[in-house]
Amino acid sequence: MASNILVERAGGIATVTLSNPGKRNALDRAMWDTLGKVMRELSADEALRCVVLRGAGDEAFAAGADIAEFAATRADAKQAAVYGELIHAAMQAVGRCRHPVIALIKGACVGGGLEIAAMCDLRICGASSRFGVPIKNLGLTMGYGELQGVLAVVGRAVTLEILLEGRVFDAAEALAKRLVNRVVADAEVEREAYAMAERVAAGAPLVARWHKQYIERLNPMPQVSAQEWNEGFACFDTADYKTGVAAFLAKQKPRFEGR
Repeated sequence: MASNILVERAGGIATVTLSNPGKRNALDRAMWDTLGKVMRELSADEALRCVVLRGAGDEAFAAGADIAEFAATRADAKQAAVYGELIHAAMQAVGRCRHPVIALIKGACVGGGLEIAAMCDLRICGASSRFGVPIKNLGLTMGYGELQGVLAVVGRAVTLEILLEGRVFDAAEALAKRLVNRVVADAEVEREAYAMAERVAAGAPLVARWHKQYIERLNPMPQVSAQEWNEGFACFDTADYKTGVAAFLAKQKPRFEGR
């Protein structure tokens, strides 16, 4: 198991930690792959009652994808589609875990981090946490596989607001948007998240799994054709994408031309 996805067990509760603290827990290719594998393994564990998903340290849950590796892993639409399948598989592994999954959020929860949190069943954060998906500044779209969780949690209007504005907002606004279930003092996030996990774990495990199954059945993802799915990666062939990534890495403001 890769050291950047950590797993700990305490009775019927497992903790999965995204650990890339030098980059605010941004996920690289290996982390996406390992996250999917870990969540599928935990889902198959009959003795488990609940999973807590968190970032290492106090600075971030996850600051999205590791943009520094984009030139090697997502240079164009074809390459991005392969990478996108990996991300989608990890997202689905989180969302389809048979056991309830709680996102313990400290600090920044942006980009891919917000997308992962949205795939969890419950989300609790600290008062100083920050949220957003500023991918418009990279010339990127959120593909179908990534949109699924965010749209299911906050609905059409808020999803569009998050994507079109690309604004980073605070925990109080995240609660108002129903992006998180609960906001607590920063010093209380861990205690409250694990108290929540204990309450979940104390329930009948089969009932928890059935409730997840029934709700998933009532909120299925619409069928998307292969052509539509692949269109989600067309942005990687645009000049604006190259402009956005270069500007991000240079810490400059991008100037997009719509091509």
